[in-house]
Amino acid sequence: MLAGLLVVLVASPPGTAAVPGPIHAGNTYGWYYKNNVERHEFHGRLPAYWHRHGAGDVRDQHGMITLETHKGSLQATLTGHSHTTGRWEVRLRSRAYQRQYADYSVVTELVPAKGPQHCGAQDVGLESYRTGHKLARMYDHTLTSNNFHASKGMRLHNDQWHTFAVEVTHTHISWFVDAHVVRTERRPAALAGVPMKFRFALEGTPGKRMNQTRLQADWMRYWTYNRPSTKSIKAPEMHKGTYRKAC
Repeated sequence: MLAGLLVVLVASPPGTAAVPGPIHAGNTYGWYYKNNVERHEFHGRLPAYWHRHGAGDVRDQHGMITLETHKGSLQATLTGHSHTTGRWEVRLRSRAYQRQYADYSVVTELVPAKGPQHCGAQDVGLESYRTGHKLARMYDHTLTSNNFHASKGMRLHNDQWHTFAVEVTHTHISWFVDAHVVRTERRPAALAGVPMKFRFALEGTPGKRMNQTRLQADWMRYWTYNRPSTKSIKAPEMHKGTYRKAC
């Protein structure tokens, strides 16, 4: 009877997987060392340096930054914390409350901290996926119109936690999903070398009615890049194409 009870207690519900953490890229690859981390853990009112843009709600909810909308696109940008190199990681989940309309894209990315934004032509995406789909994209855009991109098949159910990270240096960019390196790009054309700031986004489709959707993250962290990772970051390079939205 005790063994049967134990199985009930530890078994995952159908359609779910183990929750990422406390293992994540930050501790798996040895990014922690003395005084090198910025922690953003959402307890209480959101600090003023998180700027909202777009229609919808951005708030703290039970220790998580929460973006929720069904109108257009919604962003929450971390201002005043820009860096040219370093490691950024987030633990997040999402939920679509409807299915009959268009799906939102759940996006976490780095964007230029100042100057022209060039319509996304210098952004680095930790991940971008459509709710209800099974593919997460990673990308790196550089001027004038380079598009380094890749994708990873994964379980992206409602309220399924995942961790996504990116390491940006003067010689490479690496992407991590659930504490595993998935891509490393070393070609000079991929290295923009500009100060970047972090942004959450629910990206809607212009002109379409969108499903009510929520993005939640219980932490976001930044580590300086002052020494290499303690594990290999060897991984396939990105695919290279053209970013046609550059302006």
